Amino acid sequence: MSGLDFAGTVAVVTGASSGIGLATARLLAGRGALVANLDLAPADGDGIALVKCDVADDGSVRAAVAEVVARFGRLDVLVNNAGIGAQGDVTANDDEEWHRVFDVNVVGIVRVTRAALPHLRAAPAAAVVNTCSIAATAGLPRRALYSATKGAVLSLTLAMAADHVRDGIRVNCVNPGTVDTPWVARLLGQAADPQAELAALRARQPMGRLVAAEEVAGAIAYLASPLSGATTGTVLAVDGGMHGLRVR
Repeated sequence: MSGLDFAGTVAVVTGASSGIGLATARLLAGRGALVANLDLAPADGDGIALVKCDVADDGSVRAAVAEVVARFGRLDVLVNNAGIGAQGDVTANDDEEWHRVFDVNVVGIVRVTRAALPHLRAAPAAAVVNTCSIAATAGLPRRALYSATKGAVLSLTLAMAADHVRDGIRVNCVNPGTVDTPWVARLLGQAADPQAELAALRARQPMGRLVAAEEVAGAIAYLASPLSGATTGTVLAVDGGMHGLRVR
């Protein structure tokens, strides 16, 4: 899908200052949407409205959504992309860190969607897309906490889709594999042998490379587009074949 299928719509993308969020915001804007980046430190405007927002704070979320609607008069598309990472097995993080990561990755989606719902219900073709992960469907080493949050995001997506289908709101999620983003670059920088670690990350995806942020953005735009009006409750993998393929 291409062209101006988002013309006349208003989209909110959380965590759109870098990586998948930034690529998504730029793509939606390029296809006609008025886009707002809700981020702790909103940056890289380039025609995108910048709104400071902490998804871990309900008051901040409600104020940010209200600011978008006051500015643009409506809200049609919500991309819940903000999230944080975590490493280690179940012993690696204390209770406080488990609560913190769940609060951002899972309850953050709840807060933003909850604030946006009255406006989405009023939209003629509303869509919510959550950024999930291959970690929701495949067991990855040293990702216990992160995987648990993404498993919750997948289940939450399906529950939201069922709850709001009669409201005319479609809810889907994308499951990226390992994406070439600043966050992954930071992880590689912490590895004992960054080049060996990069080679391993590339090799575990059957296509033999990292996923591009723009490829995930394309999947998000497909799910959010008014042209995808019959697609809801869908989990779309963008993982180079990692989940479903077993190649020799």
